[in-house]
Amino acid sequence: MRSPDCQHDPERLLGELLIARRIVSEDQVRIALHEQHKSNLPIGTQLVRLGFVSEATLRDALSESLGQRSIDLAKAIVDPLALALIPRTLAMRHRLLPIAWDAVARRLVLALADVNDIVALDQVRAQLGDDVDIEVRLAGESEIARAIDQHYGYELSIDGILREIETGEIDFASLKVSAGEYSQPVVRLIDSILADAVRRDASDIHFEPEAGFLRIRYRIDGMLRQIRALHKSYWPAMAVRIKVLAALNIAETRAPQDGHASLNMSGRQIDFRVAVQPTIHGENVVLRILDRQKGIVPLAALGLAADHLEQLQLMIARPEGMILFTGPTGSGKTTTLYSILNHINREGVNIMTLEDPVEYPMPLVRQTAVADSVKLDFASGIRSLMRQDPDVILVGEVRDAPTATMAFRAAMTGHQVYSTLHTNSAIGAIPRLLDIGIQPDIVAGNIIGIVAQRLLRRLCVHCRVAYAPEARDCRLLGQAGAAAQPLLYRAQGCERCDFQGYRGRLAVMELLRVNADFDELIARRASARELRQLAGRQGWRTLADDGLRRVLDGSTSIDELARVVDLTDRI
Repeated sequence: MRSPDCQHDPERLLGELLIARRIVSEDQVRIALHEQHKSNLPIGTQLVRLGFVSEATLRDALSESLGQRSIDLAKAIVDPLALALIPRTLAMRHRLLPIAWDAVARRLVLALADVNDIVALDQVRAQLGDDVDIEVRLAGESEIARAIDQHYGYELSIDGILREIETGEIDFASLKVSAGEYSQPVVRLIDSILADAVRRDASDIHFEPEAGFLRIRYRIDGMLRQIRALHKSYWPAMAVRIKVLAALNIAETRAPQDGHASLNMSGRQIDFRVAVQPTIHGENVVLRILDRQKGIVPLAALGLAADHLEQLQLMIARPEGMILFTGPTGSGKTTTLYSILNHINREGVNIMTLEDPVEYPMPLVRQTAVADSVKLDFASGIRSLMRQDPDVILVGEVRDAPTATMAFRAAMTGHQVYSTLHTNSAIGAIPRLLDIGIQPDIVAGNIIGIVAQRLLRRLCVHCRVAYAPEARDCRLLGQAGAAAQPLLYRAQGCERCDFQGYRGRLAVMELLRVNADFDELIARRASARELRQLAGRQGWRTLADDGLRRVLDGSTSIDELARVVDLTDRI
């Protein structure tokens, strides 16, 4: 690895940097400088050759000192589209490796041993054109050399790997998988499937063995879609490869297992939560994709109505009490919670979380995962967090009376508490808490607000079709008999949305700010009907109301809203 282009004597300044960080000693740098006169190698390379420092440690130190992002190529999954752009000879001559390619933005992520190698960057631009945007990542020379040998010359597309298998050149069933055997097609096949799912913005990957074949499905925009069907003989080796990535027991096939993998894909870090479940046809494996860059959305970018955003900000502004988020699994509660934490996260606030599991690491936030192995559950975890002088506490989920009791105790002692609860509506959270066993006088006065949330698929703006609403649609919209009928849109499908008619998702919410009037009703165990009537008088909008607003502005369709939100009482 070359040293940075520093002032005066860059070799000596690199040595001083490593000494200051206590990575190497002065004696080791002196030896490396002495050997450098014989070898003419950069001092960083010389230190690695002498065994004084690992290439990964040197890479990270240089990255921090130069203000450049580094990349661990051993954990990176390379985009085949990027590899196809840069010839192997150019990659070897300039010690570079293309990592990811965005054709729309014309952006290339490039790993370089010397981020200041202007000649290399000029050669890449000459190959691709001057309009290409190059994002540089720092990597070690030997890492790049190994990666070039590993990736160039091997088929990396799913179809190409399957053709390689089906020609009979590879005895797929007899393969023994290990993390470093990249020449084996099973390794490249799993990597290509993972990269393909991330590229398509999937949230989950399902590997589902049947009696005679393996079904592969992606969950995209909340809907499962079958992507591939492979012969059943492929699955045992594929399952072992996934277990190796997630550090699971490859010999255990009769018990459920949970694991975690972290890979660099498309130039960014992607986490995978892996769950293995034995079935009658073999092990069913589901991977939850956690993209840190997409998981934390700015509060203003959640797409809330102006009045909803204002109400949510008023809730956040209260210094103590509890804010609850309700909705089924996959309704975006975690994304909204992280957006709020990111909004309030600053040096003067101590935010602590208790999650199962921790999905997105955040700077400044102290995050703890509940674990059965050390008997740490939500209730005992909250008790421990309260000794850590927190200002804000996030409890992943209120599941039972002990957890709810401790969460309310934290809210009563001057903390701002965020949590989730599984109910169908915002108002339904109040009887649910009473049903768990929390006393009404404890609930009253300690809840700031309740947010119910769902996710709707967003219509593809390139192919949506406008139409005049029918009588049934007008009744749903509350505009039956109106002189001027609104223009609605329905899904059609095109290449840009993969012929689904929808691309991306948006949140619809109902926000209930709990004030003194609500506290009074809660304290006397008022019915949900009374609570709903009071909310209506105060201008509360239901999930259906917010969803119909998004239908009217053309963001989604009535069919999609009816799939997610109950509209039957409006017909």
